[in-house]
Amino acid sequence: MAKRSNGEGSIYQRRDGRWCASVSIGRGKRKHFLGSNRGDVARQLNSALKSRDDGVPTIIKRQTVEQYLKSWLDIIKPSIRERTWVRYEQYVRLHAIPRIGKLSMEKLTAQHLQRLYADRLDAGLSPTTVHHLHATMHKALSQAVRWNVVARNVADLVDPPRIVKHEMETLSPENARRLLSAATADRMEGLFTLALTTGMREGELLGLRWRDVRLDDATLEVRGSLQRVAAGLVVMEPKTKHSRRRVGLTEAAVAALRRHRVRQAEERRRLGARWAESDFVFTDEVGMPIDATKFLRNSFRPLLRAAGLPDMRFHDLRHTAATLVLGRGIHPKIVSEMLGHSQIAITLDLYSHVTPTMQREATLAMDAIVSGR
Repeated sequence: MAKRSNGEGSIYQRRDGRWCASVSIGRGKRKHFLGSNRGDVARQLNSALKSRDDGVPTIIKRQTVEQYLKSWLDIIKPSIRERTWVRYEQYVRLHAIPRIGKLSMEKLTAQHLQRLYADRLDAGLSPTTVHHLHATMHKALSQAVRWNVVARNVADLVDPPRIVKHEMETLSPENARRLLSAATADRMEGLFTLALTTGMREGELLGLRWRDVRLDDATLEVRGSLQRVAAGLVVMEPKTKHSRRRVGLTEAAVAALRRHRVRQAEERRRLGARWAESDFVFTDEVGMPIDATKFLRNSFRPLLRAAGLPDMRFHDLRHTAATLVLGRGIHPKIVSEMLGHSQIAITLDLYSHVTPTMQREATLAMDAIVSGR
C-alpha cells in the first residue's frame, strides 16, 4: 500500500488491534481518529482532510452529547421558526439528554440511539413521537458531520418506529348539520361554522383578524396561525406560501360571522374598559386571544356532547370539510387550494377514501357521453 505524502495524514494499527488515523490540523496540533477497522478511520481521515482543505475548522475539543445538542440548539435558534425550535428543545431536554447526554460524541453509536427509542416506547411515548425524536436527532447529527464534530451520522443506521397513521374520523352531512345546529346557541358558532365550511386549521381560525375578513365579498384571507410559544400566544407566519390563501365563504358562514360580530360588540360594550381591545375575530369573554387547549376543553368537547356526537379531534372537522366537498365532485385541485396544501398530491393521498366514489361518478359520466344519454 502506497505511503501517504506529508500533510495527507497517517493510518496505522495499534497494539490493541484498533486502527488509528492521525492528521495535522495546524499550530502543532494533530487530530486522531480511532476505529475497529481501517476503512472506518480512513473515511474519518478523508473527511478531516476535506474540511481542512475547504477551510472548515476541525473541532478537536471533545464534547458530550449534551454539550453538543445544547450548542446546536443555541446556534440554529435564529434560523428556524420558534415553534419548531421549541419542539426540538423539548425532544432534546426531555428524552435525549437524560439518557445519552453523558456519552462522548465520538462514542455515540447507532445502538445507543436504538436503545433510546426502545426505552421511550416502553415509557409510553407513541411511535409518532419517537419518530419525531429520531428526526430531531438525525438533523442534529447531520449538522455535527458538517461541522466536523463527528465523521458520520449514526442516525442513518437506525430504524425509527413506523408512524401509525391516525384513523381519520369525519362527520356525515347529517351529523355536520347536527353539529352546526347545536352551535347556534354557542358564542363560538362562527368558528365552528368556518371550520366545517372552509376546512381552516385550528390555529388559522384562532388567529383570524377582522381586517382579513370581507363579509360583503364573502371571502377572508388566511395570513397566519395563532400558536403558543415561550413569549405567550402569538400569530405566526404561515408555514408555506400555500397556507397564505384566500378562502371563499358560504352564506351560512357569512351569516354566522355577522351574528358573531354583533355578539362581540355587545360584550365589548358591556365590559367597557375591562375589554382587551384587539382585532381578533374569536376571543375569550374579555377580548383576549383563545388558547387552543382551553378552547378544546371548554368549547369543542361540550359542543360534541350537546350535539350527541362521539368524541373526535378538532382537526377532523377539517377532514370533514374536505371529504364532503370532494364527495360532491369538486375538483381536488380546488379543494387543495381551499385547504392550503402545498401540492395536490397531498390532498389526493389524504382523501383517497373519497376517490372510488369520484371514479364511479366519472365512469357514469363517460357512459352518458358515449351513449348519447
